[in-house]
Amino acid sequence: MAGEFSGTEVRRRLSRRLQVALVGEGALVGLAGGLVVTLYRIALSGAEDLLRAVTAAASGSLPLVAVWFLALAVLLVIVSRLIRWEPATSGSGIPQIDAEVIDRMDAPWHRVIPAKFAEGTLVALAGLSMGREGPSVQLGGMSGKAVSRALRRGRGEERLLVTCGAAAGMSAAFHAPFTGVLFALEEIHKEFTAPLIISVMCSAIVSDLLVSQVLGVEPVMALAFAQDLPHPDYALVALLGVVCGVLGALHNRGMFRCQDLFGRLGSLLRGGDASGASVMLRLAVPFALAGLAAFLWPELMCGGDAIIERVLEPGAPALGTLLALLAGKYVFTAICFGSGAPGGTLFPLVVLGALVGGSFAAACGQLAGLPSWFFPNFVALGVAGLFSGVVRAPVTAVILVFELTGSLDALLSASIVSIVAYVTSSLTRTDAFYEHLLAAMLGTTTDDPAVSGMGESKTLRTVRVGAGSALEGRQLREIPWPDGLRVVTIERAGGEIVPTGQTRVEALDELLVIVDEGAADDAMLKVRLMAEQRVRA
Repeated sequence: MAGEFSGTEVRRRLSRRLQVALVGEGALVGLAGGLVVTLYRIALSGAEDLLRAVTAAASGSLPLVAVWFLALAVLLVIVSRLIRWEPATSGSGIPQIDAEVIDRMDAPWHRVIPAKFAEGTLVALAGLSMGREGPSVQLGGMSGKAVSRALRRGRGEERLLVTCGAAAGMSAAFHAPFTGVLFALEEIHKEFTAPLIISVMCSAIVSDLLVSQVLGVEPVMALAFAQDLPHPDYALVALLGVVCGVLGALHNRGMFRCQDLFGRLGSLLRGGDASGASVMLRLAVPFALAGLAAFLWPELMCGGDAIIERVLEPGAPALGTLLALLAGKYVFTAICFGSGAPGGTLFPLVVLGALVGGSFAAACGQLAGLPSWFFPNFVALGVAGLFSGVVRAPVTAVILVFELTGSLDALLSASIVSIVAYVTSSLTRTDAFYEHLLAAMLGTTTDDPAVSGMGESKTLRTVRVGAGSALEGRQLREIPWPDGLRVVTIERAGGEIVPTGQTRVEALDELLVIVDEGAADDAMLKVRLMAEQRVRA
């Protein structure tokens, strides 16, 4: 017998015990992911400190500069070999987590975590313009997968715990738990349900609590918001949104173009040990540029902390300086990203947003007489606007600026600039950043429902297992279920079971299944035939 449930009945059937279990598991994932990312942040800080100490000591001495370039060559070889050992660590790591959540990838967590940890640390030591957030999301997601495997959870619940881990990683990287929650839901999972939100929030908060105990409560980047703008000046906020939307689209197109160029460069080598030579050839370009930047323009190295410090120091930099830093940082980041280097682009994106906002404020000061004390406001708003224009996650952009400024006064302005940037960037028909990367990795387009998050809606049905049926006595993993169908819970003798692949089906069990709505009728016909009672001879 099969039936379909209304929303109220579905909520009743998804037991409170299951929701409580998800919260507990989310906290466990937050603990695991927070620990890994905390150690990762400590390693990165040490690597960056060592980089600046060594390059400062070598500056002005040609023999020491030559030694540093030899060291970069050694780092290049090590990172290239690590990527060959585990290809899922190439790039930022966020598209890989997206693919895990939509069940298009099943990466080995026990290889990804150590490889990504080592690669990110070595890339930071080399001085490439890469951030910690993307790798932190991947490290957190893989920690969630490790917890799922340890608890022997099914693939469906594992994907949820990967989302929790992504939130934990983002939270620990930015020291911004609600940004981690919104990023995981808006960008990665693309679904908002109460059990999911609560478990993801629990994971992010536990992760942030852990990193706070180890690294302190100071934010990674402390932005300021001086005071509310006068209402007539909100026209400038909307104009900044348009500017950020256009620049966000140009940012994405330039990044995608750079990625394509490096792909062609890699394709020049085929046959034999081509894959290893291809990876090394692509990475050699940003490693060489990092060596030059270390002695010619050290502010461009790593994520961009030095740039933020300069932008936020008393006395705003000149417009020409801000524009030069913006152009230099973008070009260096695009080359590092296009090469497939294992590092993130989110922190450099935040730095670029701060430079865009600062440049806009400086220009408005010269052309429209904008008072200088509003400069910090526009730096923060530039972060929100460019983030929204590039990633197309406006809610996350608003929450990020709120957590980085700690000011409720920033919410209205940040909301305006984020929405305008989102709409403007979308009108250019440029792909959202991570959706494009995911589509390219899967060999599809952003129109694919799995990539865009606009997939087919689901429906919940129940099936009662008859005595002697083809389902009785078999483990769930042994049953040839129709594509797109998943067993959520099993009601047995008045109680509910959260199933795993090893759960054995018994007669009179009532299965609650979730299935794609468009294929529900055909799928349920097949399941009903398997569940029909049969008279044993």
